[in-house]
Amino acid sequence: MSNHEVVRLEDVWVQYNHVPVLESINLSIKQNDFIGVIGPNGGGKTTLLKVVLGLVSPRRGTVSVLGRSPAESRHYLGYVPQHGIFDREFPISVWEVVLMGRLSTSRLFRRYSRTDRQAAEDALRVVDMLQYKDRQIGKLSGGEQQRVFIARALVSHPKLLLLDEPTASVDPAMQAEFFELLEGLRSEMAIILVSHDISAVSVSVETIACLNRHLHYHGPAEITAEVLEATYKCPVQMIAHGAVPHRVLKEH
Repeated sequence: MSNHEVVRLEDVWVQYNHVPVLESINLSIKQNDFIGVIGPNGGGKTTLLKVVLGLVSPRRGTVSVLGRSPAESRHYLGYVPQHGIFDREFPISVWEVVLMGRLSTSRLFRRYSRTDRQAAEDALRVVDMLQYKDRQIGKLSGGEQQRVFIARALVSHPKLLLLDEPTASVDPAMQAEFFELLEGLRSEMAIILVSHDISAVSVSVETIACLNRHLHYHGPAEITAEVLEATYKCPVQMIAHGAVPHRVLKEH
């Protein structure tokens, strides 16, 4: 694995309307890293992604992406936001959705080039969705839609892929296959995955960051109940069920 650093955050602080959201964040992500970010609602996970993307500017601290500012490196980043509600009857195909990922590299109001179309085909092939390219995206399952959205992020050939709650709409039976897809992508890029699903993240990712305004932990995916309690600010029970750990929060 290369030691090339993709992201570095040093003493990063972010506020919204004078309310602290991130405090003194230090984080280093290297090429081909696969890191999961867990924490409670309002803990700053999505804000952290937006800081890396350059969509949110910190009040204090420095952010470096591929050795430059986030704005200068944005075209090397692929982003899949939280799965939102959309009109499932809207007549747009998988192919058209993925091609939208080339808008940053193609002029607006200009026809897609042969290179754009080849990139879309390649991305759909990577996520095993090329056979659905003419299907209306609203007719796909949640897991299939997420694969399409990842393909849209891949068409720009990113060096860093950022995923915000990518398994929220994925059937539990399909999650293992979904994480296998992400594991395969690691050979080409670093991945940051934000999720509430602690058990899935702890099994699938290489390192974990526990975030609740402060970064409580950043290291190997084996985390203790004490670390989780510091993150979630409540007692945590850890229950092992076969090879897959399930973590249950007590009533609080």
